[in-house]
Amino acid sequence: MSTHSSSPQPAVDLDKEAGAGNRPLSGVYLQLATVLAIVISAYAIYANALSNTQEFYRNTTFLSGILILGFILFPFSARYATRSFNRWDYLFIILTLVSYGYFYVNYLDLHVVRKSIPNATDYVMAAIGIGVLFEAARRTTGYFIPGLASFAILYALFGQYFMGIFGHGGFSVERLLYRLFMTGEGIFGITLSTASTAIVVFILFGAFLSVSGATALFNDLALAAAGRRRGGPAQVAVISSALTGSLSGSAVANVATTGTFTIPLMKSIGLSSRFAGAVEATASTGGMIMPPIMGAAAFIMAGFLGISYTTIVIAAIVPALLYYAALIMAIDLEAKKQGLKGINKENIPQVRAVLKARGLLLLPLVIVIGTLLLGKTPIYAGFLGIIAIIVASWLTPDSSVRMTPKKIALALNDAARGSIQVTIACAAIGVIICVVTMTGIGSTLAFNIVAMTDNTLWMILLVVMLVCIVLSMGLPSTALYIVVAVTVSPILIKAGVLPLAAHFFVFWFGALSNITPPVALASYTAASIARADPMQTSWDAVRLALPGFIIPFILVYNPMLLMQGDDLNPLSVLHMVISALVGIYALSIASANFWLIKTHWLERVLFTAAAILLIKPGLMTDLGGAALIAAAAAMHLLRYKQRAALPGGAS
Repeated sequence: MSTHSSSPQPAVDLDKEAGAGNRPLSGVYLQLATVLAIVISAYAIYANALSNTQEFYRNTTFLSGILILGFILFPFSARYATRSFNRWDYLFIILTLVSYGYFYVNYLDLHVVRKSIPNATDYVMAAIGIGVLFEAARRTTGYFIPGLASFAILYALFGQYFMGIFGHGGFSVERLLYRLFMTGEGIFGITLSTASTAIVVFILFGAFLSVSGATALFNDLALAAAGRRRGGPAQVAVISSALTGSLSGSAVANVATTGTFTIPLMKSIGLSSRFAGAVEATASTGGMIMPPIMGAAAFIMAGFLGISYTTIVIAAIVPALLYYAALIMAIDLEAKKQGLKGINKENIPQVRAVLKARGLLLLPLVIVIGTLLLGKTPIYAGFLGIIAIIVASWLTPDSSVRMTPKKIALALNDAARGSIQVTIACAAIGVIICVVTMTGIGSTLAFNIVAMTDNTLWMILLVVMLVCIVLSMGLPSTALYIVVAVTVSPILIKAGVLPLAAHFFVFWFGALSNITPPVALASYTAASIARADPMQTSWDAVRLALPGFIIPFILVYNPMLLMQGDDLNPLSVLHMVISALVGIYALSIASANFWLIKTHWLERVLFTAAAILLIKPGLMTDLGGAALIAAAAAMHLLRYKQRAALPGGAS
C-alpha cells in the first residue's frame, strides 16, 4: 500500500504558537466565533481591495474585531479553560467596544476640531484600550510581550530613576498615552498597519491554498522528488516543509501541518523518534526564512528599512536555499552513517499523475511570485493569488479540491483565527517601538556595545546572536522579528553592517530560537508528534541545523548573497555561493562526526576551522579554508582505505 496520501488535508490554523484558541466552544458561542471570524476576513478583503478606507479606521476596526475574537477563543486562565464563557470575557469585550469605539467615533473631533488636544475622557479611554490590548496579548502570546511592553511604559515614565546610560528625563502620563494610543507612532503604527494589510492578505492566501488541498500536493511532490534517495523520508520532510513553510511562515504551524505525515514516514525506515522529530523541526523552522512570506517578517522588514517587499524576497532566496542545502547535507550524512535506504519505488507517487490530478494548484504560487517580481504590491499579488486558487480549483480534474462556498467560508474562518496572534502581537509591540523612539535607548545601547567591543565585528555578532536567541524564545514568528529588529539590529548597523544584512542576521537567529533549548517550540511540537523526549529532540535539531548557524555570519561578510552591493555581479555571487556551500558541508561533516567513516578528532577540528575561514570573503581565507579541507579529506581518505583493507571492510 502506498505511504502517501493524495487526498487534500484539512485546513489548519496558520499560526499555532498559541493555536486558534483552546476554549471548547459549542452552540451559540461557536457560531458567534465562526461568524465573527468570517466577518473579520471579509472586512479585510473589503478594506484592502474594494474601498479606500482611511488607515486609522481600518486599523481600529480590524484590531477591535481581532481582540473580541481573541477574548472569545482564548480563556482568561487555565482555571476557565473548560468553560465556554465567563464574566471576565464579557468585561473585556465590553471594554474593547467602549475604548476603541470611542476613538473611532471621536478621531476627527480630536485631531481636527480640537487640534490634537486631548481631554480627560480621551486619556481614560486610551488607558483602557492599552489595558485591553495587554490582556489580549497575555492570553494569546503569553506573558513575555505584554510584560516587555509594560516595562517599556514604566521605563518611559520613570526614566530619571534609571542609572547610567539607561537614564533619561522621563515623560508624563498624558504625553505617553497620547503618543501610544492617539497617534500613528504607537499601537496604531507601522506594525499594526502591516498586519491589517499585507500580512492578513497573505494569511488569507495561505488559508485558501490550504483548504484547497495544496499541502497534500506538496507532500506528494516531495515524495516523488526525494523519496527514493538515501534517507528519503527525511529529505521529503525538508522539501515538504520548505514548500508549506513558505506559505505559513510559522515554524510550529509548519510542524503541525507536515509533521503528522513526515515523522511517521521517517520512523518507518528506521530513523529514531527523536531524530525524526529533529528533522521536521529544523526543516519547518526554515520556512520562517523561506520566501515569499518569511513568517510575515518580510512585510515588516520592508517597512522598517523603507525598501520594497520584492527586494526582501529576492534577498532571501540564496540564504534560504543555503539553509536547506545545509540541512539536506546533514541528513544525507546521517542516513549514510546509519546505512538507511529510501522508500520502495511502488510506494512513490508518480509526478505526472500528481500534476495531472492537482498540478493546477501550483499556478497561484507562480502567479503570486510573478506578480511580485513585476513590481506589484504584496496586497495586489495576494488577492490575485486568492482569485487564482478559486479558478484553479474549479479547473482541476480532482473535484475534491474545488472551492465551494462552504470551503471559502472555512478559509475565511481559518484566516481570521490565524490572524489573532500576529495582529495582537504587532499592536502590542507598537508600544515598545514607540518608547524606544521616544527615549532613544536603541541608539544608546548600540553606541555603548560597539564601544565596549572596540568595534570588533565578530565579537559584536556573537553577542547579538545570543541576545536574539534569548529574546525570541517562545515568541510567535512576526513578534520575534519585531522585538529583535527594534532592540538589537541598531547595534549591528552602528557597527557598520549593511542594514538589510543586519535585519536578516537578527531575524535568522530569532527564528532559530524555535529549535534552541530551553524554549524550543518547534522541537517540542515535533517531539510530541514523534513521541520522543523534547529536550533530546531539541539538541538533535540544533546539531542538524549547526551548519545553518554560520549562514547569518556569511551574509554579514558577504552581502552580495543578499543581492546587495555596488560591485554585484553573477560571477562574484556564484563564487560566494560555492564558497559558502563548501564551508557548510565541512561543518556538516564535523557536526555529524562522519563522512565515509567516523571522523578523527583532528579531522573534525580541521573541517570546523575551514568552515570558519570560509565565512569571510577573501583570497587568503578561501585558500586557507581549502587547504584545511584538503588536509582533513586526505587524512580521512587514507584512514578509509586502511580500514577497507582490513577484514570486514570499511563498514
